[in-house]
Amino acid sequence: MPEPTPSDSGIAVAAHDIAALAARHAEQAEEQRQLSPEVMHAIRAAGFGRHFVAQEYGGAAGTFAEISTAVSVIAAKCPATAWCASLAASMARMAGYLPQEGRKQVWQDGPDVLVVGGVSPVGRAHAEQDGWRLSGTWPYISAVAYSDWALVCGVAKSGSQYEPRLFALPRADYAVKRSWSDVGMRATGSDTLIAEDVFVPAELSFPLGSLLEGAAEPSAPGSHQVPLTTVNGLFFALPVLGAAEGALGLWSSYAAQKIRSWSPKQPGPARGFYEETLARASGTIDTARFLLERAARVADRGALATPLERARNQRDCALAADLLVTTVNQLFRASGTSGHSVHHPLQRLWRDANSAVGHVVLQPGPAAAAYTAAALELEV
Repeated sequence: MPEPTPSDSGIAVAAHDIAALAARHAEQAEEQRQLSPEVMHAIRAAGFGRHFVAQEYGGAAGTFAEISTAVSVIAAKCPATAWCASLAASMARMAGYLPQEGRKQVWQDGPDVLVVGGVSPVGRAHAEQDGWRLSGTWPYISAVAYSDWALVCGVAKSGSQYEPRLFALPRADYAVKRSWSDVGMRATGSDTLIAEDVFVPAELSFPLGSLLEGAAEPSAPGSHQVPLTTVNGLFFALPVLGAAEGALGLWSSYAAQKIRSWSPKQPGPARGFYEETLARASGTIDTARFLLERAARVADRGALATPLERARNQRDCALAADLLVTTVNQLFRASGTSGHSVHHPLQRLWRDANSAVGHVVLQPGPAAAAYTAAALELEV
């Protein structure tokens, strides 16, 4: 397989307009606990849903490097919008593991359908004729109110065998319950999806193992030829990167005013406090960005990436998220009373960053275990 070449699907350019639009709607979106229709339309139109979809279905077959840039740009203004855009791309990539007939159904009306879902195997299914009978309740499904399809995971029973599988459900086959109440990422609309006794044809299901191992068909785009753990952290860490960059921008404007008006006679921190905070915060954010950029390049190598590089990606995403949220917390603390106002965008970035790093994918323990096993060539 040749080395991938950079793609130009246009999402990195469109991201700037989406960021500005999301910023204007951010306060209302937080109150309603879901993105505005205008913002979701912009995400669709820009091509986040089609980014990893194969070209035979009208998709862009894009790269991780390009979407990394786009997501972080949006997150600097609204991490919740970036989170939904990132997951729109991620879930559509996962749908690419469906059998051919299933892929045709998902994208029969074009590549811009919104696929939502998750890989926690909380559903239950049993084999029935040429398919599966599925029931389950899946919480925390971001942007589910705007979805066209859902890709959810459940433990499937066939005879005496049990296997975790993913199931693609059209919008008519599931209900949505408003349940999202987190203090951060409020606008993601991460509500609960409910499927009750739904029949899923065989072509709309595949084993979870295929996704975990990156076992896509040989003709699939390179973005599908890589295990989930190699790339999953990127989709969740990138909104945190953007949030930190946005927080740094806001804090820098505040610090510039303090430095310009600083006098040794006035109370409060010395000038050096602002200088050191800026230098350390910007340097730490740069470090995290470099880690995530390298992770995207490794992901874009697809099947060419080594086991150690793949495990390193998992480590780097968790490490970058930890560095970034620590920096956001430092900037928030150093922003003074004005930055803590409920009307100041810094406190929203602070809440969103802290909420995002709580995701299971970004926890350091599993990442450390996977990296250690690969680095030391241990038996797992």
